[in-house]
Amino acid sequence: MTKKRLDEILLLHKKWLDGIDGGVRADLSKTNLRYANLRYVDLSYADLSKTNLRYVDLRYVDLSYADLRGANLMDADLRYVDLSYADLRGADLMDADLSGAALMNTNLSSADLRGANLMGANLMGAALINTNLSGATLMNTNLNGADLRGANLMGANLMGANLMDADLTGVIFNYSTSFFALQCPEKGSFTAFKKAGNYVIELLIPASAKRSSATLRKCRASKAKVVAIYNLDGTKSSLTSIESDYDGNFIYEIGKTIEVKDFDDDRWNKCSTGIHFFITFEEAKRYYN
Repeated sequence: MTKKRLDEILLLHKKWLDGIDGGVRADLSKTNLRYANLRYVDLSYADLSKTNLRYVDLRYVDLSYADLRGANLMDADLRYVDLSYADLRGADLMDADLSGAALMNTNLSSADLRGANLMGANLMGAALINTNLSGATLMNTNLNGADLRGANLMGANLMGANLMDADLTGVIFNYSTSFFALQCPEKGSFTAFKKAGNYVIELLIPASAKRSSATLRKCRASKAKVVAIYNLDGTKSSLTSIESDYDGNFIYEIGKTIEVKDFDDDRWNKCSTGIHFFITFEEAKRYYN
């Protein structure tokens, strides 16, 4: 498609969006727009089904409610694009950059997002049923309430992702899926560490304790025995007890077992009730309260 013809279609689409007589909804389905620069264009509600958008610059474009079923968006620049409520079923987004994109309630079912960058994107309520997200970057991505049934997360990086209320039934993951599996031992007792003020507390998490982690290294447990209190340089402190940074009435006393009665069983609720800890001394030491 020539640039002149594309500009005509975009002008008529703007009129259609604005309710001006003579406006026509953009129908760019099955067209070849490879390498086009569409930055800042309003293509909301446009028909882009099966369109070739490979390598296209779509930064800050409004594609909300657009039809992008089966579209080719491989290697496309979709940073900060608005794709909320768009239909991307079966679309090819392999290696696309969607960092910071708005994808609320977007339908991405059966889409190919292998190697895609979704860092900081908002996919709240999005449909990702049977979506291929292998090798994708999902760091700090909001997946609250997203439907990920049958999604492939092998090799994906979920560090800091929000998976609250997400449907993870049948999700496929492996040893290289970062921050999806539990970050502490699933069963048995183990040693853990937590920071309190300018000290690090050594804890023994008993086998009977509930334990969880979300998508960070920080974990939670329902109870723990206080083993020792250390200075930040690793030497033992003279303290025999220390209060929690978050609750002055919650005291960590050496030799005593402490318990949180209202422990939150939802592992994805990372800042909820429980005794927060890290697996290593160094992680606890470097934690900023």
